[in-house]
Amino acid sequence: MSAPFDAFRFAHEHRREVAWLSQNTNHLVPPEVVRAALDEAIAERRYEGYPLASGDPELLELVRSDLGLPGAKPFLTSGGTEALYMVARATLGPGDEVVASDPSYLIIHRFVELSGARPNCLDIYRSPFRLTADAVQAAIGPRTRMILLIDPLNPLGSGYPREEVRAIAEIAHDRHLLLLNDVTYRDFSEGHALAAEFAPEETITVWSVSKNCGLAGLRIGGFSASPELTGRIARFNTNDLGVNILAQMAARAALRSKRTWIGEVVGRTRANGRRIHEVAREVPGTSVPVSPSRANMTVIDLAETGLRPEAVQEELLRRHLVFVRAGNYLSPAHGGRFVRVSFSNPPSDIERFARAFPEVMRTLSARSVAAR
Repeated sequence: MSAPFDAFRFAHEHRREVAWLSQNTNHLVPPEVVRAALDEAIAERRYEGYPLASGDPELLELVRSDLGLPGAKPFLTSGGTEALYMVARATLGPGDEVVASDPSYLIIHRFVELSGARPNCLDIYRSPFRLTADAVQAAIGPRTRMILLIDPLNPLGSGYPREEVRAIAEIAHDRHLLLLNDVTYRDFSEGHALAAEFAPEETITVWSVSKNCGLAGLRIGGFSASPELTGRIARFNTNDLGVNILAQMAARAALRSKRTWIGEVVGRTRANGRRIHEVAREVPGTSVPVSPSRANMTVIDLAETGLRPEAVQEELLRRHLVFVRAGNYLSPAHGGRFVRVSFSNPPSDIERFARAFPEVMRTLSARSVAAR
């Protein structure tokens, strides 16, 4: 019996050839933005010593300015995911519940469960494809401890209007709940609002430079919260000797120059998203539930085709070296009906998808008919 296909192993083995549309990574930031900073840090052999444990002072100030939270003190972690883990372990315990959604970034749900708590997942795979203040209010029970607000939302690409963010934040304040605001994709969302603006004492803002600055492989992010919450969360910090110094230098360089290139990156991402939608619209049985996406990814619903997302993922990757992600990673209830496609990529990657996706759908449909 052959081993199941390992998509990530295959993709990494062919990384120079693969169009990487699977992990919402950003391949549009000009490489010179961070190259000089990394070259300088390596030439100075900064990797031989420990960094300042609290983080590079200029980087911390750049993060604070970038978030637009003047009173906040950012805390650096090895990627936003580590910050999410620390938050869950520090603030949740057995019996607690977290109002969350399905679909969602399920790694957060796993961290909630590791803390002994339970995600209370509201089904959002229908219009408006996000949480609403009314739905959140109705879901709150005696054990609710936290509201999880991912904005924009991975994987759907849906975003929250400012007034909806305000309403959910006010619920957290009025009900004395924590509000975990994951804003990893906020730079792709026009008019994005931070929940901390409306509920500063209750909100924990988790940020990352993986997606906006194209630094996913360097693993740097963090959180921002009130001093009391920061102190509680920091007890779970494992990086007491500081976050990777090369990552800090790269993030500092990217944030210094971000205003000069982020507009072009977002514009290209938007155009790519429209192209993905055009392609899906032309393939019988497929649709894009959320358009335009307010992030750098979207989902393509395959339910009417009867094809398995895992089969589409494998065929695209094996035969065409185009890597998208099957939905089971992101939704227990609906993962069997969609693939996620990210598109902060060069236009050539998008055109490879545009050629391959219709062909894969025809091929798999023909196989399915022949097998009946």
